[in-house]
Amino acid sequence: MIEVKNLHKGFGDVQVLKGITTTFYPGKTNLIIGQSGSGKTVFLKSLIGLHTPEKGTISFDGRINTNFTEEEKQEWRQEIGMVFQGSALFDSQTVEDNVMFPLKMFTKKSHGEMLERVNVVLKRVKLENSNDKLPAELSGGMQKRVAIARAIVMNPKYLFCDEPNSGLDPRTAIVIDKLIQEITDEYQITTVINTHDMNSVMEIGEKIVFLNKGKKEWEGTSEDIFETENEAVVSFVYSSNLFKKVREAHLNKTK
Repeated sequence: MIEVKNLHKGFGDVQVLKGITTTFYPGKTNLIIGQSGSGKTVFLKSLIGLHTPEKGTISFDGRINTNFTEEEKQEWRQEIGMVFQGSALFDSQTVEDNVMFPLKMFTKKSHGEMLERVNVVLKRVKLENSNDKLPAELSGGMQKRVAIARAIVMNPKYLFCDEPNSGLDPRTAIVIDKLIQEITDEYQITTVINTHDMNSVMEIGEKIVFLNKGKKEWEGTSEDIFETENEAVVSFVYSSNLFKKVREAHLNKTK
């Protein structure tokens, strides 16, 4: 579980995050949404320790990350998995080497032990027998699955995903969403996803935090978001005619 209390972060005279308080739960897909400039990226970077808050706390299962010693910080970093926008795979390395990279960096396992773990996670993302392929030989969806395999190879407690559907077609995006949701539930990971994809919001939004101008404007589930009267949320989520019709149909059905 990740608990955020009264989080503030700014750069110079610009205050980006303005007192955000929320909780992200294990075994749930926790989504952060909002317009460009709402503070989503700064919020995510604060969660993973790339930005230090000026005020407020972020605690991981009761441990406040700004209080960590260097040794504790290293241990905490090994509990984190990250799926980057665009996958961020090493082009010159095979699938096997890409997924094995965190194990080489942070463990003292033998090559055989590391290979066994790599094969387990590749099978989990349905990429068994792809060990020797290079990223250029894979589709965008397959590259994303390699990125997910690399993110979970260390058995993380916390998984962060930055726009995991970026560049994917709608059908493949749904497959990636479901895979992340299944892995989150299966391993009871605390998963936080930064996204602008409204399909993701509707499909896997078990907890949604909507940021607006650096503040938490609203939070709820994918079911709640259909019925909210919050004008900022409605304007953002239902900006397209298609989603407006989806919301109208849902509201009519529940009357």
